[in-house]
Formats: sequence, structure tokens, C-alpha cells
Amino acid sequence: MSKRVLGRGLGALIPDKSEDRRQRTEDRGHILESKVQQGIASIPIDKIKANKYQPREGFDKQALEDLTASIKEKGFIQPVLVRASQGAYELIAGERRLRAAKMLNLKEVPAIIKDASDVDSLELSIIENVQREDLNPIDQAKAYKRLVDEFDMTQDSIADTIGKDRATVANILRLLKLPQKIRDYVSRGTISMGHARAMLGLSKESEQLRLCTRVVKNDLSVRDTERYAKKLGATSKKIAVEKDPNLASVEQILKDHFGTKVRIIKAKKGGRIEIEFYSDTDLERIITLLKAKS
Repeated sequence: MSKRVLGRGLGALIPDKSEDRRQRTEDRGHILESKVQQGIASIPIDKIKANKYQPREGFDKQALEDLTASIKEKGFIQPVLVRASQGAYELIAGERRLRAAKMLNLKEVPAIIKDASDVDSLELSIIENVQREDLNPIDQAKAYKRLVDEFDMTQDSIADTIGKDRATVANILRLLKLPQKIRDYVSRGTISMGHARAMLGLSKESEQLRLCTRVVKNDLSVRDTERYAKKLGATSKKIAVEKDPNLASVEQILKDHFGTKVRIIKAKKGGRIEIEFYSDTDLERIITLLKAKS
């Protein structure tokens, strides 16, 4: 499939933080610009239908309240984007602005009317949210996947469309391979994309979930998470050595208690117990647990 292009009208509406990205978007815009007819009008809110291609699934309550207060005080700084649809209008971009208007019981909103296809609508929605940094990584990944699945776009063409390099698109799409629990944490901002990428280095879902729990519980940095993932991955690749069932049972009890990897290593006479930690905070936590039993 040939690469999609976007209209320059979007660049005029949404300030881009990168001059280079703006230029690339404008260069791509000539073909679609010739197809898109644009006008501004006050449209009744009850005539605007939800965007079936809305890439964002979650909306921050506080941010929405702040936007509502801003619109109440200063009015709309930027119109919403819509396209004509069966005697009404379908929202392309501006979901938060539309929700804020409804919260204020407004009857109309200023809107820019575009003649856009389904793929144009999805692209414009993604572009606006990505340029505003409103989309969390998981919502971005789901939106990119829709472009792949529903519109047969390649990662290269998606990268060209949104003004990012292909590696970035590929890394974001990989997040969808993580367990749902981890994706939810990324969506809510509990852990960052850096944390999630470190977890992708582990082949087993159980290991990914274990690492995620540890990150959230101990507030590990991305660097600490990467170190732990490396060690955990290396351990999982080793050939399992048959261990005394009683020692294995004790090891598991200690692992559950300390919330970390514990190994009991026997020698001919005696042996040792190794308790792993991965940050200063982690060490303090383990010491506290040890003191509690003394």
C-alpha cells in the first residue's frame, strides 16, 4: 500500500514542537490538501457523533476539569475537527474539548469541517493526539495496530505519517505483546514505557508479571528494571539443576517472604543463603524484613 499523506490544515491547527517534523508533515500534505475542503462553523453539539476511530481510551479527570475551567473563562482557543456524516457530523479530533463543552451545557461548539475518509480520520486523530502528547503509549500502539490491520499500512508508512522513525513505531507496537496487567499500568502511567520495554526482554509472561510487580512495589527506576530483567533473563536460560525438594520448598517460602530471588546453596559442610536486591531502596526493605524477625 502506498504511503498516506496528511493535509497542511492540521499543522496550522496544532503547533509542532519540532520544526523538522512540521516541514515533513507539510511536505506530505499536498495530495490530501487537494482533496480536503475546509470551513469553520458553529455546530450544535447534539449533531456531533463520537469518533469511531478515537485512538485514546482513557481521559484524565483532572485534566478534563482544568480544560473545562479554561473554556469557561476564555472560550475555545481551538475548534474541534469534524466531517459530515449522514446529515450530521462525526468527530475527528477534539474529544476532550467536546466533553468539556457538554460539561458546561453549551449548545454549540466551533468546528472545522473536513472532507475526510475513514483512514484520514484515524490518521488525523492520531496525529493530533501524538503531537499534543495526549496519547499514552498503549493507546498509541492500539491506534498504530488499527492502521496496520484495518488499512494495510506498513510500519514505514505509519512512521512517515506521524513524523517518527520506524524503530519508534516498532517499539510502541511491541508493547501490545505484554500481559494486560502490565499494559494497564502503562496506560495509567504507573510505570513508564522504559519499564515496559525492559520487561519485553523477558520471554516468559510469568517473569514479566513478576518484574512488573517488583517495579510497582519498590518504585524501581528504569535502569534498575533493566538490570533486574537482564539477571532474570540470564537465570531463566540456565539449565535447571535438580534440587532437594525440601530445600526447594524452603527457597520458595523465603522468596515469597522477601519478594525477591533467594537461593540456598549447599556445600559439603554447611552452605549459604543468597538474597538478591536491585537498588538501595530494595536493600532497605529486605533489612527491615530481617529485623522484624529478629
